Amino acid sequence: MLPLRQFIGLELTKPIIDKVRREHPLTTLFWECTLRCNLHCRHCGSDCKVTSSLKDMPLEDFLPVLDSIARQTDPHRVMINVTGGEPLVRKDLEVCGKAFYDRGFPWGIVTNALAFTPARYRSLLQSGLRSMTISLDGIGATHDWMRGLPGVYEKAVPAINMVANSGQIEFDVVTCVNKRSYKELDQIKQLLIDNGVKEWRLFTVFPVGRAASDPELRLSGEEFRGTMEFIKRTRKEGLIKASYGCEGFLGKYEGDVRDNFFLCSAGLTVGSVMADGSIASCPSIRADYSQGNIYKGDDFMDVWNNRYQIYRDHSWMKTDACARCRHWRWCRGNGMHLRDADGKLLFCHLERLNS
Repeated sequence: MLPLRQFIGLELTKPIIDKVRREHPLTTLFWECTLRCNLHCRHCGSDCKVTSSLKDMPLEDFLPVLDSIARQTDPHRVMINVTGGEPLVRKDLEVCGKAFYDRGFPWGIVTNALAFTPARYRSLLQSGLRSMTISLDGIGATHDWMRGLPGVYEKAVPAINMVANSGQIEFDVVTCVNKRSYKELDQIKQLLIDNGVKEWRLFTVFPVGRAASDPELRLSGEEFRGTMEFIKRTRKEGLIKASYGCEGFLGKYEGDVRDNFFLCSAGLTVGSVMADGSIASCPSIRADYSQGNIYKGDDFMDVWNNRYQIYRDHSWMKTDACARCRHWRWCRGNGMHLRDADGKLLFCHLERLNS
């Protein structure tokens, strides 16, 4: 049974979440601008490569998406998150960002920081950059092991310091907690505090992409519970705002390890345009759940308004263990990124917490 405090919080939040499901206001759009990447990360869900057979999406192909959004929504209320691959491999990233800015859209990037320099930061700021996320997956060799290249830790830390202390944009660091980095969480926390970082997101690996066949990336039940306790303790300390990602329903930890109660926002407030033109939701969800394609003549907002039912009505998920689960009322089948092509649930956070 849930503790009374979590039960009351979930019940009070449910009508708000139901309203979001009905109205599905677009607030975040991911643009997978490239599948090229300068690293070979062990946990990569998209299996990007240094070179890709799929060319970067030209800016002129993506801009009609923004024009479609702007005709129906205030662009200032829709955040464009540029992802990949590694967005900094695009030499025209600043040109892209300036085009977003000129249309009234705030924009940011998610980066491994390998190609990040002070000069590049200045040029991105001049192009209207408003937010950035840098990945740090451990201390020293642990980060390099995770990222698949020696020396990348020495690139990431100065980049984190530079952005955190510039105070010019919204900034956070994201950490993938695996069996190695789990042992270093206190060290990572202190490093981030010492470098002026205010916000830190932690997530755990789900069995998709390269991570599916790598047992070193997946935490045991004890380690998973330990991660939740670490986040809860860190939030109480108040020296850095740690949060668990939006991955799944966490039972007794709901309300304690992130600001909000669980909601998979994919297709509700979050959409994406993938490198091949697919109109999808969050980039963690595989192509089976795309709702259209800009290269097939689909208008983004027409798709957003009239499709995505599979994201907004989760009744199809209420099968197998989910059909018998007493937490269905709040969980609604967990995150969409945890469903395979056949709709089967790949990972249940509650099962891991209770194991």
